[in-house]
Amino acid sequence: MVDLPKIANVVVVGGGVIGLSVARSLALRGLRDVLVIERGSLGAESSFAAAGMLAPQAEADRADKFFELCRQSRDLYPAFAASLRDETGIDVELETTGTLYLAFTEEDVNELEERYEWQSRAGLAIEKLSAEAARQLEPAISENVRTALRFSLDMQVENRRLVRALAVANETLGVGIVTETAVESIKLDRGCVAGVKTSGGLVTTDTVVMAGGAWTSLITVSEQTTADKNQSDCNTPDKAFRSVRIEPVRGQMLSFTTAPQIARHVIYSPRGYIVPRSDNRLLAGSTTEHVGFAKQVTDEGVRSITAAAVEISPQIASLPLTESWAGLRPRAPDNLPVLGPCAEIAGVFYATGHYRNGILLAPITGELIAQAIVDKVVAPALNEFSPDRFSVVNVT
Repeated sequence: MVDLPKIANVVVVGGGVIGLSVARSLALRGLRDVLVIERGSLGAESSFAAAGMLAPQAEADRADKFFELCRQSRDLYPAFAASLRDETGIDVELETTGTLYLAFTEEDVNELEERYEWQSRAGLAIEKLSAEAARQLEPAISENVRTALRFSLDMQVENRRLVRALAVANETLGVGIVTETAVESIKLDRGCVAGVKTSGGLVTTDTVVMAGGAWTSLITVSEQTTADKNQSDCNTPDKAFRSVRIEPVRGQMLSFTTAPQIARHVIYSPRGYIVPRSDNRLLAGSTTEHVGFAKQVTDEGVRSITAAAVEISPQIASLPLTESWAGLRPRAPDNLPVLGPCAEIAGVFYATGHYRNGILLAPITGELIAQAIVDKVVAPALNEFSPDRFSVVNVT
């Protein structure tokens, strides 16, 4: 960690896995004086609260640009994890056993059949299993399972170790990291970024990456210069900035202790999931709650997650519940990430709104945003997720 500097080439707002991945990618491309500013502790929000699943096939309802982005990022993970281990010595525990998706009702069976049909037609790695075959793979699952899908290429990562690895990698690369410091506003000069105002003072910069997760929309645009105000379109940058609205969505999680571990795969149902960890924790989740910034665990949340987990494996009912927590996922209005440069404000780049897929999308987000900043190349993959899709269109 460093004291807040007065100047930086690039300021990355947010020190979760997305902000840290972007900063690392910038530094690996040779960019100097990259600064990460985190309002709390590194990775202490949604990055810490996540389950670490890298399961685009298990979660996708259709093939679209978002699915392709998720699948491409998942496929980057083996090299991403290996590079982080080389840079830091930290094993992020990438687990490649695969994912099972279980059906218990007729509606579940129909959902799995639709997923199997479109993914098999697309040539993706997917396998349909009978209930007996699923239980051979995972003997602890319920006798009520009717059928299952296996996604052999879906993975999981230990997200808390990932945060540590990214933090160490950035420090090794010379990235400045400032914590317990809130970015309050972006200072503009004639429609261009001129700096960031923080709780610790002003940092002069001409490039800002908005990677603040659920807190992104709390940041404002500072008052513009007199010359800028005299322009007829002086409000355009402010409107463009405010058009990107990110809301927090609470997700509660539980952790049970089991020795030996009762599962090898990440196991889904349409109502929940369980994630086995090598340290004999069994994670279970999750809720989706629009409650603002309230981050507490609730009795109702614990009951609903436990019920979904016990449906998957009745053995969970007898396991000790050892930990519970909640996190705030950053959600854009259309549920898609917000990625790339802002056309109306030179120097603002977005890397936020990842919602349920921040851990999964970290590698590709880092690469694409760094490419846009350093190489000044906006990859076609970013077009679908541009912040400009929310801009107000004036009708005359």
